[in-house]
Amino acid sequence: MTTVDRPASTRRDARHNRELLVERARAGFAEHGATASLELIARSAGLAIGTLYRHFPRRIDLLVAVYGATLRDFLDAAEATLGSADPWDGFSAFFEELCAAQARDRGFGDFVSRRFPDDERTEALHDRLCQVAERALVGAQESGAVRRDVTTADLVMVLWAISGVAEATGPVAPGAWRRHLHVVLDGFRATAVNDLPGPPLDDEQLYRTMARSR
Repeated sequence: MTTVDRPASTRRDARHNRELLVERARAGFAEHGATASLELIARSAGLAIGTLYRHFPRRIDLLVAVYGATLRDFLDAAEATLGSADPWDGFSAFFEELCAAQARDRGFGDFVSRRFPDDERTEALHDRLCQVAERALVGAQESGAVRRDVTTADLVMVLWAISGVAEATGPVAPGAWRRHLHVVLDGFRATAVNDLPGPPLDDEQLYRTMARSR
């Protein structure tokens, strides 16, 4: 091997190792959530933990590599749908698709429902997610389909609740979460008559709660 070939070969090996780590992390996070063992991920790739940390110095770097593009693609599709759908259909479809994605992949559910304040990449993604959710909610409220006292904080808390249902029932009845989601969605309809007890979380309270759940 020549001195010219060696750097190219090294780069190929590094690229292969990175891709392998992302692939194994995707499987590990999907099964165990965002707190999956990095040691086990590295071991499943046949690599040392030091190799993982050379490519991904922080856990959040690996999470972004696994889920960043996935979330961007989801938001692109959601924005396109909201522009053409009936307000209620757009709102309910957006929410159901988000719940379905987190039911399929525990790591993705953790990624979208938590805040990582020390990472600008995830902050930008979460800001955009909140904007799309707000657009879906406000559009449905302005059309008269959704009650006016529902807030984006209420939507986030439903995500957490449905995630728990999906995790608990998944091995026995993988689709059971959909029934419970639609019970909740019916409670969001403008025809619901009971007042909600207590105020919703404000933006600061929601942010702090999402950041503490890491």
